[in-house]
Amino acid sequence: MPKTPFAIWITGLPSSGKTTIRRALVKRLNEAGISVQVLESDELRRIITPKPTYSPEERDNFYNVMVYAGELLIRNGANIIFDATANKRLYRDKARGAITNFVEVYVKCPLSVCMQRDPKGIYKKAKEGKAVTVPGLQELYEEPLNPEIVVESDKEEPEAAAEKIFQFLMRSF
Repeated sequence: MPKTPFAIWITGLPSSGKTTIRRALVKRLNEAGISVQVLESDELRRIITPKPTYSPEERDNFYNVMVYAGELLIRNGANIIFDATANKRLYRDKARGAITNFVEVYVKCPLSVCMQRDPKGIYKKAKEGKAVTVPGLQELYEEPLNPEIVVESDKEEPEAAAEKIFQFLMRSF
């Protein structure tokens, strides 16, 4: 059982499986009696940028606020999960620098698989010219250089990925 608060950032391309893995992880943590607060980018965007443009400046501001919110929660004893693409390493590194017990989980998935999944229609909108800043297509997605955990979501089931993350937490904190 972790003795100090932790933060997990689940990153990967849109439609890579981040949210599905996060849901399985929250369930696994709750079963072990560990509570966690989720900072999910789509939910936060509805509040912070209700009409998002996804411009570089807006993304920078959004992720600054997201990291700050996570920092506040950690300071107050909450365990947190960031569920966000965060296409620039800088965003995730900022959280790593601000939060002591930080774990980066890279949900690795081929772009072609992400495009087939596309539950929100992000890639479809990009093909139609209705979205112009999709990470992995029009915007660069900077893969983590040294993530604590790599999950290959096209090969691993969400529950197995969640268990991998859970076991890492039990060993590390």
